[in-house]
Parts: sequence; structure tokens; C-alpha cells
Amino acid sequence: MSWLDAIQLRDLDAGARLELTCRNCGKVRFVTPAQLLALGDFGHLWLSEVQARARCKQRGCKGAMRLALPHRGETKGFVGGIA
Repeated sequence: MSWLDAIQLRDLDAGARLELTCRNCGKVRFVTPAQLLALGDFGHLWLSEVQARARCKQRGCKGAMRLALPHRGETKGFVGGIA
């Protein structure tokens, strides 16, 4: 069981972005939960089911997609050393 099995599509904010990366060709695309909900009644789906149904839109590929939830915050570098 992963974090994808713990979150349903309707649990995400409408402004959240989901990153879909093709496992074959590496094409990356971003979608919002609102876009996926507009396609049909997908609100009850777990994110693992969304990932299983997603296919690459690149011409001739149609590979499986990996789903990620990118962090919106600012990335901070590690500050190491002795204080």
C-alpha cells in the first residue's frame, strides 16, 4: 500500500497539479484534478487507479504513466556543517 492508495481524486484541491511521466518515452505532462473530474465521474477513484488508467498521449507511445504530486513550496538546500 502506497500513498496513492490513501488519497482519492476528490480529496485534492482543484488547483493542485498532478505530474504524469511516461515510463516508456519520458514525456511529462501536468493535469489538475478539475480536468480529470471534467472527463467523467472519476471523483471516487483512488490515485493508484488514476495512475493505472493513465496512458501517454505522445504519438505512437501509449505507455503507462507514473503519477507524482509535486511540492509547491520553495526548495531549500541542505546547510551542513558545525554551527
